[in-house]
Amino acid sequence: MSAQPTSQSGTQSSTQKVTLAKALNMGLRASMEHDDKVLVMGEDVGKLGGVFRITDGLQKDFGEDRVIDSPLAESGIVGTAVGLALRGYRPVVEIQFDGFVYPAYDQIVCQVAKMHFRSQGRSRMPMVIRIPFGGGIGAVEHHSESPEAQFAHTPGLKVVACSNPVDGYWMLQQAIACDDPVVFLEPKRQYHADKADLDVDATPAPLFSSRVVRRGTDVTVLAYGPTVKTALKAAEAASNEGRSLEVIDLRTLSPLDMAPVYESVRRTGRAVVCHEAHVNLGMGAELAARITEECFYSLEAPVLRVGGFDTPYPPSRIEEDFLPDLDRVLDAVDRSLAV
Repeated sequence: MSAQPTSQSGTQSSTQKVTLAKALNMGLRASMEHDDKVLVMGEDVGKLGGVFRITDGLQKDFGEDRVIDSPLAESGIVGTAVGLALRGYRPVVEIQFDGFVYPAYDQIVCQVAKMHFRSQGRSRMPMVIRIPFGGGIGAVEHHSESPEAQFAHTPGLKVVACSNPVDGYWMLQQAIACDDPVVFLEPKRQYHADKADLDVDATPAPLFSSRVVRRGTDVTVLAYGPTVKTALKAAEAASNEGRSLEVIDLRTLSPLDMAPVYESVRRTGRAVVCHEAHVNLGMGAELAARITEECFYSLEAPVLRVGGFDTPYPPSRIEEDFLPDLDRVLDAVDRSLAV
């Protein structure tokens, strides 16, 4: 790992400014240093360091027995990880792009998710499945999917989505330490987009928890992964028009941490959910149902959803028309406040 920065007083600082890609690399490294049962496997994760360079340098430092370049076979990658997890290892598998996960879908939903239940608790499945997800990078077909609702719908899987470097660093380590299988979603458009101050000595938030990232009074906006940045931009634009949006980063999709959501919606009386996945039967539907059940008498307007259109992901030249943006979030806010 690179040397820690030094403060003006000459003492070593535990804070450094990193991208999401670097933070994830640091999180993997920290977990591998802490536990020699942690293995990394996937296509091109070793010598190349991964398509997005998340595993850069790990094979050099930990060896080919712990950072394994696999064949181009997602079902084989996850199936091998199942066997390793049953033998006491903690495999971290990388699915190179979100749209490549489907060949491994049978392994994930039939083996990974059910092994603990099927064995009546005798067999655990401490595995992390890292999936770069979402669009915005101008990629070709199968490289910009948002399959999170399919995994969140599967009992036995934990599903989390980081949105920033600090969460990426801590959440990945927490997921690796978890004895349950975790689908770990990483917004690929954020890998190298922004930097944040990461204090490696800080106390992290619990893994399966949501968090208010901007306080507001008029409308609650719920987001996760790549749309957290979109929601924050919308809140900033709305403030220039005298409207106050509260933004919540859900962080965990299964289990959902709804307590901060309920508390916020009971104050604002309005909610908008934003995600890149298709609106039809997406995470927004579950969130809207739960909010309506628990906060019905506090709601001043229906819960509104902003997301991708009900079509396959489009060619890159028109993907910005497909993805929810600031204007579409603000339009939903306007419709909510108009009621």
